[in-house]
Amino acid sequence: MIGRLNHVAIAVPDLDAAAAQYRTALGATVGAPQDEPDHGVTVIFIELPNTKIELLYPLGENSPIQGFLDKNPSGGIHHVCYEVDDIIAARDHLKSTGARVLGTGEPKIGAHGKPVLFLHPKDFNGTLIELEQV
Repeated sequence: MIGRLNHVAIAVPDLDAAAAQYRTALGATVGAPQDEPDHGVTVIFIELPNTKIELLYPLGENSPIQGFLDKNPSGGIHHVCYEVDDIIAARDHLKSTGARVLGTGEPKIGAHGKPVLFLHPKDFNGTLIELEQV
C-alpha cells in the first residue's frame, strides 16, 4: 500500500539557522519558507536526490510543533511521510486494521498541495506517520 518515502520532517527551534546549516555545512538545495496555516507550521524543504527533508517551525500559538519543541528544545525528527496512490482507500484499510487516524479522519491539503493524513504514533512504534496522496 505505501509507496516511496516522500520526506522526513524535523522540528527545529530556529528555522533560519537550520536552513543555513543544511545549505552551508551540507551543501544542500534549500527551498524558501512556506507557511501552512492549516497545519500550524512554517516549512522549508531540503531537496535530496532520493527524497526530501522537511524543516518544521511553529506558526502561531496553537502550533503542534511548539508542543513538540517544548518537550524537545533542540528539535528532532517529528514524522516520516510515505506516498500512497489513494489516500481514502489507505485510510479505510488502516482503520480496518485498528490504526488510528488523527484529527477528523478527513484528509487536509499538505505543503505539496496534495491530500495528507496523519496516523497515531502509538500505532506505529512511536513514529508519527504522514500519508500523502501522489
